[in-house]
Amino acid sequence: MSLDHAPMNSTPVGRLSAHDQTPADEDALATPFLQNLVRLVRAQDMFGAYAKRTDAQMLTRFVVTKEQRRAAAALCKADADLLGRLEQYYGAIGLTVEQQTGVVASPMLKFHDEGFGRVILIAGKLVVLSKHLRDAQRFGFYSLAELAAEGSKQVAVAVATIQQYPEVACA
Repeated sequence: MSLDHAPMNSTPVGRLSAHDQTPADEDALATPFLQNLVRLVRAQDMFGAYAKRTDAQMLTRFVVTKEQRRAAAALCKADADLLGRLEQYYGAIGLTVEQQTGVVASPMLKFHDEGFGRVILIAGKLVVLSKHLRDAQRFGFYSLAELAAEGSKQVAVAVATIQQYPEVACA
């Protein structure tokens, strides 16, 4: 597998053209959640191989088609690339929560190699997000707009939980 190709995406990373983006995708790139996700993805590029890629190109690994989801479901295997994407996604949620509340929110992931597991986001002594995932190998979104909407929704849930129990979150 070359570094130029994302396993879950038929479009090679870095070759996404500007006309592949919808206006909704362009608006989604301005959301705090996607900006933080891009920061985390770029932080993993230790050698600068992706330095010239646009933010949208950096996020192509998170965009999958229906056919790719079906093919991934048949694999029944959660690989290191998938776990990395999950860590980046939930890490971006935690980072965005921290920016909005000032409380550090750290994700903890536990996955079986068959693709099921659990993610929790902890702020202080408070669990602000708890999610069970089945078929994690199918993880991905149909567009950047859908990615931004789901991530922002998870951020809103976590922020609301912290606001409801601030003394526990700051403990």
